[in-house]
Amino acid sequence: MRALKLACLALYGLALAALAGIWTGTGAVAVRDLALVILAAHAVETGVAFRFVRRYRGALALSVLLALLFGLLHIVPLARQSART
Repeated sequence: MRALKLACLALYGLALAALAGIWTGTGAVAVRDLALVILAAHAVETGVAFRFVRRYRGALALSVLLALLFGLLHIVPLARQSART
């Protein structure tokens, strides 16, 4: 799971580089668009699974941020934890 989270962060980092103009070309546009699609999907996941996002032990804003960045990689462990209790 850590590798998938690192892959998400790498994708967002490359997308930010493309957005800032540091990286240009068709690959940059594709990565930027892919990051936007994934971010939108994670936003939908956050809304649908908000009851699990609220169960995070830290601040709610941090949990929402983690859910937006990582999607199900953040939500599924919270759902499993709530199923156990």
